[in-house]
Amino acid sequence: MKKIIIILTLFFIDRLVKIYLINLQSTGTDIDFYVFPFLNFYLVWNTGIGFGLAAMESNVYYHSLTLLIALVNILLLYLLIKSRGISGYLIAIIIGGSLGNLFDRIYYYAVPDFIDLHIGDYHWFIFNVADIFITVGIIGLILVELIKKEKVSENV
Repeated sequence: MKKIIIILTLFFIDRLVKIYLINLQSTGTDIDFYVFPFLNFYLVWNTGIGFGLAAMESNVYYHSLTLLIALVNILLLYLLIKSRGISGYLIAIIIGGSLGNLFDRIYYYAVPDFIDLHIGDYHWFIFNVADIFITVGIIGLILVELIKKEKVSENV
């Protein structure tokens, strides 16, 4: 039950932030403002996967990619059911973010990205809150696996 609460909470946090920015833009506010010297919000619509990768104009390609993402979410739900310990919570974090982006792909036919990190003129890919959840969950899973392998090698 805790994992479901995590998924829903992260999904709704992502939705609220995106809805707020989309509503600002619909009232005529230009979503291009600086927060810090290294961070600004700049709204773009991403038809690709994470960080704008694999974006193409083809509807068949877009719908195939969306179907693949939905299937990955189903696989993640299966892994969530089978998981134990912290891995399950990390998978829940990934699912919460992934469902936020999947919702956007289905509802808007694109994902609103708006967080622009940069150092001078070098900009990282523009991303959103859901991408943060997905990235944190994946990094967490990698660290958990590395720690497990380290403990196994110490016991051998």
